[in-house]
Amino acid sequence: MSANSIDPNTPVLVGVGVIQQREDQPEKALQPHQLMIEAVKSAAQDAGSDRLLTEAGRIYVPRGMWAYSDPARLIAEAVGAQSATSVMAEIGILQQTLFADACERILAGEHDIAIVAGGEAKYRQLQATIQGIELNDDVPSDNPADVTLTPEAELWSEHESAAGLAMPVGFYALMESALRYARGQSVEEHRDLLATMYENFSKVAVDNPHAWNRKLMTAEEIRNPSPKNKMLAFPYTKFHNTQWNVDQAAGLILCSVAKAEALGISRDKWIFPLASTESNHMVNTSERKEIHRCPGAEIAGKRALELADVTVSAIDLIDMYSCFPAAVQIYAEPLGIPLDGPLTVTGGMTFGGGPLNNYILQSTCRMAELLREKGQGTGLVSCVSGMLTKQGFGIWSTEPNPNGFQSEDVTKQTAKVETANMVADYSGDGQIVAFTVLFEGSEPSRAVVVCDLPSGQRTIVYNEDTALMERMQKEEFCGVAVTIGEGQFVLA
Repeated sequence: MSANSIDPNTPVLVGVGVIQQREDQPEKALQPHQLMIEAVKSAAQDAGSDRLLTEAGRIYVPRGMWAYSDPARLIAEAVGAQSATSVMAEIGILQQTLFADACERILAGEHDIAIVAGGEAKYRQLQATIQGIELNDDVPSDNPADVTLTPEAELWSEHESAAGLAMPVGFYALMESALRYARGQSVEEHRDLLATMYENFSKVAVDNPHAWNRKLMTAEEIRNPSPKNKMLAFPYTKFHNTQWNVDQAAGLILCSVAKAEALGISRDKWIFPLASTESNHMVNTSERKEIHRCPGAEIAGKRALELADVTVSAIDLIDMYSCFPAAVQIYAEPLGIPLDGPLTVTGGMTFGGGPLNNYILQSTCRMAELLREKGQGTGLVSCVSGMLTKQGFGIWSTEPNPNGFQSEDVTKQTAKVETANMVADYSGDGQIVAFTVLFEGSEPSRAVVVCDLPSGQRTIVYNEDTALMERMQKEEFCGVAVTIGEGQFVLA
């Protein structure tokens, strides 16, 4: 499609910048906001126009582990975008939401340039802790952002916390057990599948210049616990887990086609957003009727393909959100994406790097780079918030959508899906529908199970018997009958 036939307000991604530092002297390393600033400047350099910075109308930043109240304003001040509106997206807001909002506002003519940026410096912080160095980080302002986006509910429940679930790895390990049981796989077959899938991720990271860990990891190294690869929540080892101790930042600049032409940005830099979908209906892990499924992902994913007017088989590049293997599988399978095919452009969040609440900025940058290298094609990027609590999809291409950029929130459709009613303080019979064994250090500490009850309700309970926890790492316990009382369970 020629530029003359495209709606001048059509949004287009014109600049991407990825910054990574691995400085072992933390006092010399850049702080998170400085990494973000460098990433945004790199994106403008990539596009070939500094006016993309000074004339930006809106700057979005997803919340990270840092303490800044308005990092978008820090970026604006550093790059000369004095009139830009600053946006802070709190934890629980999909990163895809930021892309969708930016594109919709450009399409509506509200502004013609938007910047999305994010980053972390957790490796810097880790090194400071290891070396006993106190960092005196700048937190330049306590003023809030012009716009703050916040989620409507919590990402997990008090029932789940009471059973011992605190970190995401435990929640995803529960999903993993239910997924395995639904397929009828043995524990060992399933562990082999996960290890092979993540070895393939590692192979992609080897060829990604932005990846945090470019050393090839074998399936055996990933699958089996070792001093450098501890079991975290069965069946997940460290190398199944997102790696957030990274110093990485990404900056993306979107503008209208008219602005890209006015600034003389080369056509071979343009990557078009075809469609964006999201589901913001929040259901806690243990309340999902089928813990191995994510209806929101299926609904949003299929709708994104429809809006982009493409089929899965026509997608050239895919990046499945990969905080844990369950997320990859539960997203991919309903869309007909084979698990033995290419599932990441970065190497995934274990090997490519998973800066908190910022990964799809990294993956979208890499997607744009690879689409440019190919000269043509379409890529799909998926997004997760929480424990598969919210779901999002973005489809990008070297050519625009003939129907114009399309965006849809499918929350109402997802909210129609039946959920399970959770109860606490239950005593009586139950049947396990999902389970995991949590670890502290190298030792199992607690078995956590989600149980269906004869009433049709559900509860989540635990057991700390060492012998039982050993068995639960070798045998299938989904479908097993238990007796429940005082928040704990025993085999019936």
